[in-house]
Amino acid sequence: MKELLRPARLAPGARVAVVAPSGPVPEERLQAGLDVLRGWDLEPVVASHVLDRHATFDYLAGTDADRAADLQRAWCDPAVDAVLCARGGYGVQRMVDLLDWDAMRAAGPKVFVGFSDITALHEAFATRLGLVTLHGPMAAGVDFVKNALAQEHLKATLFEPEAVRTIASGGTALVPGRARGVTLGGCLALLAADLGTPSARPSAAGGLLCLEDVGEETYRLDRYLTQLLRAGWLDGVRGVLLGSWEGCDGSDRMRALCADRLGGLGVPVAEDFGFGHCEGALTIPFGVAAELDAGAGTLTLDAPALR
Repeated sequence: MKELLRPARLAPGARVAVVAPSGPVPEERLQAGLDVLRGWDLEPVVASHVLDRHATFDYLAGTDADRAADLQRAWCDPAVDAVLCARGGYGVQRMVDLLDWDAMRAAGPKVFVGFSDITALHEAFATRLGLVTLHGPMAAGVDFVKNALAQEHLKATLFEPEAVRTIASGGTALVPGRARGVTLGGCLALLAADLGTPSARPSAAGGLLCLEDVGEETYRLDRYLTQLLRAGWLDGVRGVLLGSWEGCDGSDRMRALCADRLGGLGVPVAEDFGFGHCEGALTIPFGVAAELDAGAGTLTLDAPALR
């Protein structure tokens, strides 16, 4: 697995587009998130359909075509320095193949931020654009607008990425050891659902795989992990970082499942790494070379996430 191209860091006055590729966005939370971004001396621009709701499927923020058009228009606008997702939910897999990846590639690299359902876009940006992306809090996410720790870690990553080259989770080792590789991952359910699609990478070989999920029964998480194992997608992975399992079974149950399904890989596995659907979520760059120290609960990047 190769390192990906790092976009440029942001500077005060940068223009950032807010898009909604997935679920509908609560206007009050959106406004709160925009206020945070303005407080960082950024200029947020809200895409046309962010507050839309699909007429038939109210779990979608507008039609697939409109959500795709918003993302593509923002990405291809030379005046936009970064694209931030408003929230997750569900919907990316319905719109990702409507994007003109040639046009987006021609537009050049810029910062992209999101998580949860946005996992499918992290994978697509890696395979189609070869670009580093940020798995981090979203502009209208409750975990962003109400949590100073999540805000500050994302802000540091955007403006002063060398200050967060070592990401310290305070977590523990499920399987101790150190490993080097290139970061990737996201929401476990979305990674499993992405297998076999045009934007999915063939495997996680050579990678430091970040996994998290929310609101899932243990047997479903078991099924997702088993699917990745049976598909050979985990063959050659160098290490695993486990984030939050908010709304899933308790920590003992999750620890037992992850030990059962991932312990046989023979690689370091760090748990409680503090990214995903949790308070104070850390921002994790995907596509950068790094070293995982599972015992110390640290991820040290070879270079800052952004140039």
